[in-house]
Formats: sequence, structure tokens, C-alpha cells
Amino acid sequence: MKNVVLGLVWAVALLAASSMASAAVVEHSFEVGNFTVERLCNPLVITAVNGSLPGPTINVQEGDTLVVHVLNSSPYNITIHWHGIFQFLTAWADGPEFVTQCGIPPASSYTYRFNITGQEGTLWWHAHSVNLRATVYGALIIRPQNGNSYPFTQPDEELPPILFGEWWNRNVVDIENETYESGGAFPEPDAYTINGLPGDLYSCSQNRKSFI
Repeated sequence: MKNVVLGLVWAVALLAASSMASAAVVEHSFEVGNFTVERLCNPLVITAVNGSLPGPTINVQEGDTLVVHVLNSSPYNITIHWHGIFQFLTAWADGPEFVTQCGIPPASSYTYRFNITGQEGTLWWHAHSVNLRATVYGALIIRPQNGNSYPFTQPDEELPPILFGEWWNRNVVDIENETYESGGAFPEPDAYTINGLPGDLYSCSQNRKSFI
């Protein structure tokens, strides 16, 4: 019986070691700040990550540990939510403001750290503070561990992610505050975007370039 128990312990240890050997710690640095972009022929100051809209794409493998250092250089409190990620024993890293954490104040930083466990596919991350998710967002791609296959037929080709969004020709924080004060409905966006661009279907869009 003792030998059987020892054998099981060794099997579990080898399985854990094998899993750890294929896992990695993936680190990113996000600086949330304000910068000016032009959409629909209208220059506008927006809040975004690392000066881009959408923000950076995160690539991980199932089993990896994701670490994201967030520096808030914007004038607003901010949190980041990892949409669809199973937060096993890391609920504090989930990101909903006033639910699992307080907002990161301006000129402050916070590090999110959690494991990617039992998941594969394309998800996304976004701000979870007021309507800043309109401009603070990006893709999160989870690939299988090395040696494992996707739970579907291997695609012929892999393209960059396509992210749909909404665009307002005004500061989205001001719009949300005014909506709460008036008790009315949130206004319809001035445009819908693909990878941050409104495309050619709007009457004034100089951003006529490929979405991907």
C-alpha cells in the first residue's frame, strides 16, 4: 500500500512539473494616458493604453501566468477587467471597480497577476471604470499549451484580431456623468468602429485604411 501511495505522489509531482515546464510568466506594461486622435474629422482627447486605439494585444498560452503592470497617467481612476478570464483564487485581479478593487488613482500604479487556467480562445480586456471602456480595450489571445491542439479544426490562416467598438465625438466620461445627472438614456454613438476606425461608411472619415 505504501508503494502505491508513493507511486501516486510521484505521478502527481511529475504531472505538476511537466505542466510548470510548459508554462511561462508573460509580463506587459500598460500606461493609461490621454492623447489626441482624429476620427470623423474631429480631433478629440481620449484615454487609452500605450498611446494606441485599440490597446496592445496580449498573447498567452493556457497555463501561463499573466502579469500586467498598469501605470495610470490619466486624470481618472481606472481599473482593467480581463473579460471572460476564470479567476481561480485571484478574484482581486478581476478588475470591476468598487467590486473587487478600488480604482487606480491618477499618478499611481497597480499590478495584476493571475493564471490562465483551463481556457483557450480569443477574449478581450477593457477598462471597468465609468465608460472608459469605449477607448481603453484590447484583445487577449489564449493559445493551447505546447503539444496540445485547439478544440476545433486548425484554421488555414491566422489574422490579427478584429475588435468592434463605439465612438462618440465627445469625452465619454462627461457623457456618462451628464446621463447619470439627467436620468436619461446613454446617447447613441456617433460611429461604430472596427479596430478603432470608423471606416468609409460615414460622411467624414479620413481614416481610409485597412482595419487589419
